[in-house]
Amino acid sequence: MPQGASVSGPRRLLRRLRDVMAGPGAAQRRLDQVVRIIAADMVAEVCSCYLMRSGQVLELFATEGLKPDAVHRTRLRVGEGLVGHIAAYSRPLNLSDAQAHPLYAYRPETGEEIYHSLMGVPILHGGRVVGVLVVQNKTPRHYDDEELEALQVVAMVLAELVKGGELVDPRELVDAEAAVAGPEILDGLPLVGGLALGTAVIHQIRAEIGELVAEDPAEERRRLVLAIATLRDDVDRLLAAPDMAGQGDHRDVLETYRMFAEDSGWLIRIEEAIGSGLTAEAAVARVREETRARMNQVADSYLRERMLDFDDLANRLIRHLSGGGAPARADTGAEDFILVARAMGPAEFLDYDRARLRGLVLEEGSHTTHIAIMARAFDVPMVGRVKDALSRIPAGETVMVDGERGRVVVRPGEEMRRAFGEDVTARAARQEVYRELRDKPARSLDGVEISLNINVGLLVDLDHLDETGADGVGLCRTEVPFMIASDFPDVDSQTALYRSVLDRADGRPVAFRTLDIGGDKRLPYWPTVAEENPAMGWRAIRVGLDQPAILRQQLRALIRAAAGRPLSVMFPMIASAEEFAAARHLLDRELARAAERGAPAPEVLRVGVMLEVPALIWQLPVLLPELDFLAVGTNDLLQFLFASDRANPRLAGRYDLLSPAALSLMRDVVGQCAAAGVELSVCGEAAGQPLRAMALIGVGVRGLSMAPARVGPVKMMVRALRVEPLRHYLESLDRAAPRDLREGLASFARDHGINV
Repeated sequence: MPQGASVSGPRRLLRRLRDVMAGPGAAQRRLDQVVRIIAADMVAEVCSCYLMRSGQVLELFATEGLKPDAVHRTRLRVGEGLVGHIAAYSRPLNLSDAQAHPLYAYRPETGEEIYHSLMGVPILHGGRVVGVLVVQNKTPRHYDDEELEALQVVAMVLAELVKGGELVDPRELVDAEAAVAGPEILDGLPLVGGLALGTAVIHQIRAEIGELVAEDPAEERRRLVLAIATLRDDVDRLLAAPDMAGQGDHRDVLETYRMFAEDSGWLIRIEEAIGSGLTAEAAVARVREETRARMNQVADSYLRERMLDFDDLANRLIRHLSGGGAPARADTGAEDFILVARAMGPAEFLDYDRARLRGLVLEEGSHTTHIAIMARAFDVPMVGRVKDALSRIPAGETVMVDGERGRVVVRPGEEMRRAFGEDVTARAARQEVYRELRDKPARSLDGVEISLNINVGLLVDLDHLDETGADGVGLCRTEVPFMIASDFPDVDSQTALYRSVLDRADGRPVAFRTLDIGGDKRLPYWPTVAEENPAMGWRAIRVGLDQPAILRQQLRALIRAAAGRPLSVMFPMIASAEEFAAARHLLDRELARAAERGAPAPEVLRVGVMLEVPALIWQLPVLLPELDFLAVGTNDLLQFLFASDRANPRLAGRYDLLSPAALSLMRDVVGQCAAAGVELSVCGEAAGQPLRAMALIGVGVRGLSMAPARVGPVKMMVRALRVEPLRHYLESLDRAAPRDLREGLASFARDHGINV
């Protein structure tokens, strides 16, 4: 494009394209017309459209300026060349000399060697790249912001043409395995325990956009204001539902969702998009697509998960704008159904009939997603991170969900259904046995008492105290509520939260771990810097000591919440006795502050430390006299001990509690704590696995804290165990020095009738 050329705004270009898009003829012919119009309107010598094909390949589908024979012949892999680079990163590219760029890939059949300047933008649909739109000119120049804006708006229009399926058959992108007629097992991440069987219902985004181009921006802004007001009423209606009454994490999630609806940032971006010539509906969709593409490049999974709330809000807003109103409760047509989705927002979940919803299967998701919190509150089994679930689970198919193992079975055969029925029966029988054990002590056959506690992160988790008969809360992860909030909770908010925890515990002990934020636990409102090794980075007590106001506010809230009741506080990620002394000093200052104001002190104050950093083991002789209790966090301790990232599946077998080194370390810690008279517990994942818990008991551990679902199995193991013979057996295994103690322990359990 020559310097100083007159460029029309996106509104005029959109009007010209609208007639072509709505006109008759094949989609290919219309696409050919579109690239010609764009080239003419933008005074570009080349305009080309590449569309995504199966195998992550971009194919040249239409061009004005390049050689016609290159159409449907030129292909680039995602990441290959400049076009592939735009697709790989979902970002525009604006180059005055494209051929000088190191990623430039020359295709002789196109004849593009005479063109120097290049501007390209991704064509986005559903947050995913479905193509790339490019303009080129012979003269080297840098395209201005208005030109880039015009091309991005046009790309959005093209996405509507692509999604119609006339250019690329959507089935082409479906994994061939989806056509298999027999049973198919899909693995994922277990998020909410339980078993479910039902008919697959695909969660569809029910938000249609009619007109894309607007003639009157002022009228579109007026419509937007009215729709936002209606949207807020819609969220209030959800909050007023009978099963949302009272307090709980599921209600907190929806309250946070309502705050997102009032966020000024995304509303301003929508108004700016309206100013470019789009209707209000199209403006909302454009902001949604741009945000999706941007968030897809963010490494922080928590921040990406918050995009689900904005997706949900955008879809609801589009429905209100298009006259659809608030969505009625979704009619799935199935008595028992399994909901399948890429991802979901909390309000979308509430649109479905929870009396018939049996399970959830998502392509995304984690334990801290808002949808997981809602599913947990309503006891809906859920499996997340099921790769290609939408393409591999057809609507109407029978689906089995195993929320315990993180497994989904599509089209289960008769034998699988029979096995599923047996699993359901067996699980019900086990649950009945666990219920019968609820009020019985976790006491071994030779009279050794084991304290069984639960780990909690949300208020809803405390309901399991009564269900399991646990002795108390061995680990309260205080950072989880911070991770689902939209802003940093102040002292009053924290006080109310901790008071609720103590109230629900009803006199049973609760060990509050101070904030373990930082590293991979990022807060959306907290500035963070990417770290190469986040697990060993600026996190937990390191944040608290470097930002003492944060730690002091939390300690102040804990003291207020206790209000004369017993209080147990433990500090995470302590690496030295000096760090503990500094943290304890801040606690003492807050105790003195409370006393000065006449506030009641905790009836009993117990202060402890999480043993997660191996260096602390050699400082225990100095540290233990200052502690009331020590809690071993095996998750971090073992990964640091064996220099193995526990999140890396390739290293899963390279660190294990059931190894001589790990059990020798635990035996040493047990001995030091016993000599100092300090209570010891283990609150990592190993505590909830019966075989590993048995090994811990064998080396002298008498306190275990675990996920609520694991209390029953571990208690059943304890009540069938004789500790003294186990201790002698472990000592004999130590002398034999096997690399892995697992088989020996499993043999011991079988020989003594212990279910592990």
